[in-house]
Amino acid sequence: MKLATLHTEQGPTVVSVTDHEGQLTFYDVRAFDDTLPPSLKGVLSLEDGLERACKAAKQAVEADRQITGTLCAPIPQPGKVICIGLNYRDHAEETGMAFPDEPVCFSKFTTSVTGPDQPIRIPEVAKEVDYEAELVVVIGKTCRNANLDNALEYVAGYMNGHDVSARDWQIGRPGGQWLLGKTPDTFAPIGPYLVTSDEIEDANNLSIKLTLNGEVMQNSCTDKFIFTIEEIVQFLSQFMTLEPGDIIFTGTPPGVGMARKPPVYLKPGDQVDVEIQGLGVLRNSVEAWN
Repeated sequence: MKLATLHTEQGPTVVSVTDHEGQLTFYDVRAFDDTLPPSLKGVLSLEDGLERACKAAKQAVEADRQITGTLCAPIPQPGKVICIGLNYRDHAEETGMAFPDEPVCFSKFTTSVTGPDQPIRIPEVAKEVDYEAELVVVIGKTCRNANLDNALEYVAGYMNGHDVSARDWQIGRPGGQWLLGKTPDTFAPIGPYLVTSDEIEDANNLSIKLTLNGEVMQNSCTDKFIFTIEEIVQFLSQFMTLEPGDIIFTGTPPGVGMARKPPVYLKPGDQVDVEIQGLGVLRNSVEAWN
């Protein structure tokens, strides 16, 4: 099932989505179960919330109960935004770096999260802003000390993600300012919708592509992961409780702007599309933020 967040005249609400070659149609889930929370994060927080939402979503589509509004990030305010660095073998080879022995972890603030068709705003102080297409994992159940056999049971679904990165701050400042380089407002677009796990046969084997102004810049597959989704969830849950609605960016494939000769960085007027197999297209424009 495809689930999204739509901002309507009554406020944000969870909806189901059909996607016909990029033409999205939205259906009113809560019209068939008005006891569901209006937010997707709230739905995931209920023990049977996702099951009930999927049942209501199916009914809404069958009844053609359409609803209109503005599409938002599927989870506008996740509790945690966790990111994994250097997690594709071909990207590590591109950068000339050794494969890490364990997942390299960092985070973004929730104010970095933005939705489809919303602009990526480049702060005036950032001059070398890079693109990074990523598969995003959405946690659906409270998770602590998962093991490799049960780790995927805690995953509600998957989304496209874009880990926008100001390289001149992340690695260009004395000591490296990873936090400032990774977490400016709008630097974590996600969407356009969440696809539930049951619809994805193997998330460790999905094609992933990023185009910049129509030109393919990244084109790989999640089968190049150094650490699988199971390994990432297991590793993280040793240190923290993963909660419903938390999201995990799983790393980016080769083709990033800083590795090109000459480097290619985002600029106002650009359009960036992230497309992962079965997850639709996440499209964002770029603008200056003065």
